[in-house]
Amino acid sequence: MTFSDLGLSPKVLSAVTDAGYTQPTPIQAGAIPHALLGKDILGIAQTGTGKTASFVLPMLTRLEKGRARARMPRTLILEPTRELAAQVEENFIRYGKNHKLNIALLIGGVSFDEQDKKLERGADVLIATPGRLLDHRERGKLLLNGVEILVIDEADRMLDMGFIPDIERICEMIPFTRQTLFFSATMPPEITKLTEKFLHAPVRVEVSKAASTATSIIQRLVKSGSKPWDKRETLRNLMKAEDAELKNAIIFCNRKVEVSELFRSLLKYDFDAGALHGDMDQRARMQMLANFRDGKLRYLVASDVAARGLDIPDVSHVFNYDVPIHAEDYVHRIGRTGRAGRSGKSFTIATKSDTKYIDAIERLIGNKIEWHDGDLSTVVASEGEDEAPRRGRGAPRRAGRKDDDRKEKGERKPRERHAKPSEAAPPEAAHDEQPVAAEATVADIGERRARKEAIRSENTERKADRNEQRTPERGDSRPQRDSNRPARHRQEDNDATVGFGDDMPAFMRIVAKV
Repeated sequence: MTFSDLGLSPKVLSAVTDAGYTQPTPIQAGAIPHALLGKDILGIAQTGTGKTASFVLPMLTRLEKGRARARMPRTLILEPTRELAAQVEENFIRYGKNHKLNIALLIGGVSFDEQDKKLERGADVLIATPGRLLDHRERGKLLLNGVEILVIDEADRMLDMGFIPDIERICEMIPFTRQTLFFSATMPPEITKLTEKFLHAPVRVEVSKAASTATSIIQRLVKSGSKPWDKRETLRNLMKAEDAELKNAIIFCNRKVEVSELFRSLLKYDFDAGALHGDMDQRARMQMLANFRDGKLRYLVASDVAARGLDIPDVSHVFNYDVPIHAEDYVHRIGRTGRAGRSGKSFTIATKSDTKYIDAIERLIGNKIEWHDGDLSTVVASEGEDEAPRRGRGAPRRAGRKDDDRKEKGERKPRERHAKPSEAAPPEAAHDEQPVAAEATVADIGERRARKEAIRSENTERKADRNEQRTPERGDSRPQRDSNRPARHRQEDNDATVGFGDDMPAFMRIVAKV
């Protein structure tokens, strides 16, 4: 089967041929004919199989008829991340080069004014992340009652990022008669409920088992100690061992702070690396991706912002510096390699505390992952290494935490008074010395109490003497003079001057006229 057999328009077929594609992938061959007929589609396929083109190409064919109106887009594509949204825009530009379509991209990190100008001209294709789309809607800059086709891409990622409530709000703003195209690599129960609510008699196009991985990817687990320096050394050794076959690689971390720390460590050891995570400026993120895609960077240290749907065709290796907490993320991460039938390798660094996450991944993909150089039972603990699991919910409290809680409640912990023998004695000797230690303790307590009573009595006598010295003699009712006050403010005790005295102003001596 070729693209010409799918019913696409001549303009779209010409752009596809110019891009160098002749045969559609299974998801494209299954979804495009139904999409051209206006049916709702539920597409399930592993990442890297061409899901983006399976909705871009039929949309371009259908958009050849009609015109967009100001602030009323004709089609809407929802993406979970800015990078995915920008990538879809690139696909529309590439395959729609023979069309005169207005494309608007609504993502964070870009000025509202620039996006408003595109909406005012009328958008045939609106590509957006849910948050920025709702922001424009609440500002009164966008109307969604003209949307004919709705695409929800990477739906399982939407679920992980907490966008499902926003998706439900947006779907309620769009006409009921719309066509909905729904694509995902995995189908958790929450996503299944969403499809039952917003898709009408959908055509299910499933070209692979949900949450399966490509057979062209060699997967390995690599043992490591739990300390950060152990994992970094393990990663560097892997990178050096694979250097001959490694063209470029994405290194995934679970947290943004780990991305930054690992990135600095790799630069210190002269690895050609870049970093990508959600806290970076949008322009910096796009530039970093462009540099990696163009071969200017060999290694890209990234969070899961780069795990979903990014089309970097020729990534040879994926390294999971951290085992993903959610098993579905593993499928998306290693899906960055082995794309479009190419071969690839993935290495996942695992510690003893990652056992339950590895088990969840193996249950999801339905296969056991081989160990690269022995399993975790052969790990030699580093000096001072703590084998306790990673701190989190349900982890044991630190020592002393109970005492801190008692202090916050106002309770006092009774002070323990024990004798401290200078040398450890056998049990029998210790038992014999217990009464003596108790008597010595009681005597010490009595002596301290007597000393406190003596100090308190002495302080009381000193206070009485000071008060007696300060009390004036009886019969002397004159107030004590303040010798610290300046002389001009003092008044002598025998001064009986009333009013201004001799210093009366002249205007007060004028005789009033009767």
